[in-house]
Amino acid sequence: MALTKVKKNDVVAEVANLLKDSKLTVVAKYQGTTVKSIQALRRQAKENGTQVKVVKNRLVIKAIEQNDTLKGTDTSAIKGMLLYAFNSADEVAPAQVLHAFAKTEPSIEFVGAVTADGQFMSVNDVKALATLPGKNQLIAGVINTLQSPVRNVMSGLSGNLHGLLDGIAAKATN
Repeated sequence: MALTKVKKNDVVAEVANLLKDSKLTVVAKYQGTTVKSIQALRRQAKENGTQVKVVKNRLVIKAIEQNDTLKGTDTSAIKGMLLYAFNSADEVAPAQVLHAFAKTEPSIEFVGAVTADGQFMSVNDVKALATLPGKNQLIAGVINTLQSPVRNVMSGLSGNLHGLLDGIAAKATN
């Protein structure tokens, strides 16, 4: 069923709003993927705040043109059966979700991504982003690094204290 002009305008407005709020919008081919798989991808993506939409490319291009920041974005790669993954909280999450899903569903292929400042990223850049650790993993790594010296000092002090007590106990038994 074809969309009416009003519905198309609503879709363009919704996509324009998603693009405006999204830190990174990943574009991927999905030709050959079943509806059931796309639904599973949407559920999986929703868990980390990513929203996956299948929208006509013409409407997405129109939404990009309506956004002042994205107006100059190269849209030449937006061709074929594409899906769009938006995330307003994490730059890496959309790429990671699609990358993880593509392992089980090989018909999902990256086309590129649109950054918040209007740059169109290449496939290789998106693949590199997809393999980065997530925001929570990076925060945990920084905290672990900051705690490491304190842990080492405490370990050293407790080790020396145990050695001292063992020495005193040995002398006491003699």
